[in-house]
Amino acid sequence: MRLSRFEALRERLRRAYESGRQSARANRVDPERAPEDPGVPSPRPEAPATATVAGAQPPAAGYATTSSRDDTEVPHALRIAAAWSWRLIVVGLVAWALLRIIGTIRVVIIPLAIALLLSALLAPAVGWLLKARFPRSLATGVVLVGGLAAVVGTLTLVVNEFIAGVPELSDKSSQGVRQIQDWLKTGPLHVSDSQINHYIDQAQEWISGNSKTFTSATLSTAATLAEVLTGIILVLFATFFFLRDGNKIWRFLVRLLPVKARWKVDDAGRASWATLGAYVRATVLVAFIDAVGIGIFLVIFNVPFAFPLAALVFLGAFIPIVGAALSGGVAVLVALVDSGPVTALIILGAVIGVQQLEGHVLQPLIMGRAVAVHPLAVIIGIAAGVVLAGIAGALVAVPLIAVLNTAVRRLAARTVPDTPPDAVVVAAQAR
Repeated sequence: MRLSRFEALRERLRRAYESGRQSARANRVDPERAPEDPGVPSPRPEAPATATVAGAQPPAAGYATTSSRDDTEVPHALRIAAAWSWRLIVVGLVAWALLRIIGTIRVVIIPLAIALLLSALLAPAVGWLLKARFPRSLATGVVLVGGLAAVVGTLTLVVNEFIAGVPELSDKSSQGVRQIQDWLKTGPLHVSDSQINHYIDQAQEWISGNSKTFTSATLSTAATLAEVLTGIILVLFATFFFLRDGNKIWRFLVRLLPVKARWKVDDAGRASWATLGAYVRATVLVAFIDAVGIGIFLVIFNVPFAFPLAALVFLGAFIPIVGAALSGGVAVLVALVDSGPVTALIILGAVIGVQQLEGHVLQPLIMGRAVAVHPLAVIIGIAAGVVLAGIAGALVAVPLIAVLNTAVRRLAARTVPDTPPDAVVVAAQAR
């Protein structure tokens, strides 16, 4: 019996010891927790949820975006409008700053943009040579030299034909001027010789009075010529390195971005590059078809400068809508001076027909939906490009809009590429 009581006492001491150890462990985990014994009062009793402090203002009820009571007094629509307003102001300031920077360094920006266009055009040829086991530098050099030789040869033919045909065209222009004078005398206007001479004298006085303007324009033309030569050299070098190291340059730029943004930006950039290549190649094909179509009519009706005018139509087709109309107008004017109004009307009909064929058949068929841009966006882009950078700006505006259209669509899409750029895929080992 005594032994039983001793064992019971020992069991109680053991339970008390274990209980103390558990309490000490619990206090180390949460030292501020109240004791679990219901008989011991809590040192910090909790206030009920509905209790308030005397003299304190009740909490302001409002939207989750409000940070003070003053915000709750402002109408919700006005707060949304203010939020949109300051964000739009920030975006406008950033866009204005970018335009100022581009305008300041446009001597560099425009050659780089032209180099990108040429790289997109010549990249398939470099790819073909790489498949034929050419070294990358050699393939790039061969394609660039071949393209440069084709451009120089075409310009040589155009200049030679133009020089050979200038005397004949000047004689016919003089005959046309005399015909216009005779029509002014005998036509419905009945202009006298003295009036014609008066107008000619006024023109000569205007030219002599603006000689300083012409001189300054000549000086600015010399400066512009120096800028053009510098731009041509920069275009050649940039095109070479874009064709040879374009993929490395793009991967380096993507690595500068945060890791989470690299996948989307890489996908958008490669899709934009594909769009640019498709646009440039389709534009070259459409311009070639336009030049051949109008050149055939010029040759049939024996209009002088058929080849130079066809080359002008080819170059003008790179500026959508506006360029084809202007180059076609030059062809009509030459036909009017050389062959009379009937031939000029026929050439005008041919130009309009070719433009309609281009706008309604060739561009939708060749370019497709991937690079389709609304005509209003094209007109606005060309106008903005002319204001910012002249002819070069008009040349670059439309492909820039097409590239931005593709990039924005890809960035706004919710799909994510399967593998990020430069990802290292490690196969899991079977256990």
